[in-house]
Amino acid sequence: MISYNDEAEARAAAAAIGFSEAELFDRDGSQAYRFRNDRDCVVACRGTEPTEWNDIQADANASLAVIGSFGKVHSGFHREVEDLWPMVEDLLRDNRLPVWFCGHSLGAAMATIVAYRCKRSSISSNPEELHTFGSPRVGCRRYVRHAPIQHYRWVHNNDIVTRVPPAWMGYRHGGDEIYLDRHGRIRKLTGIGRSRDRWRGFVRGLMKWRLDMLADHSIHLYIEHIARAVEQEERAMQEGHNAVDEKDVVIRHRDEAA
Repeated sequence: MISYNDEAEARAAAAAIGFSEAELFDRDGSQAYRFRNDRDCVVACRGTEPTEWNDIQADANASLAVIGSFGKVHSGFHREVEDLWPMVEDLLRDNRLPVWFCGHSLGAAMATIVAYRCKRSSISSNPEELHTFGSPRVGCRRYVRHAPIQHYRWVHNNDIVTRVPPAWMGYRHGGDEIYLDRHGRIRKLTGIGRSRDRWRGFVRGLMKWRLDMLADHSIHLYIEHIARAVEQEERAMQEGHNAVDEKDVVIRHRDEAA
């Protein structure tokens, strides 16, 4: 969420959580923040938060561009990263700290492509992890598998952006999924269980005069739900319970239809 702020606000927010450096990189509207302290370097790609159906359709209708032997990637997302990559590459060339990549919406797609490039490039920086929130599908099956990265892909209930561009056009998701149900709880739901949860979330949204598919894409909701899950786990650990086991919440990547 910090990456949606202007530079002054981002610096203040980053300092509050222990990052002494915050720098915005901008080239032709493609933007990313670099946050850094003595232990870690975080690259947060800055996207737009679509609020209109036309914005979603534009993503859904984009063509796949061929990227050498790596496969095919969304042409629009690829153009955004082409503008940004030279600055990110220079930024990370001499970095010796663990690098974490993240982004929301378009920023999630950009972060995915940038992390893949970092993994495959000659620079010494190596991605520690990639965390994406409300990410659209980025490329074909070969592309999302060509760079082995620990990728956690967060999906909130009916978030429509996570379902475009459509799989029938050749697009696939990468990474291991963490699903937030209609109540914002982390649950390992697939198949019929997920379909039922999404339907109930959709109906509940209509009863509140809200289109759930767009509302669930909000970065504010992602943050609210994840922060609550962290607080609950910390409270449980203080009471003597074990930490949540990753295998109980993470849906391992397969050829998905979600």
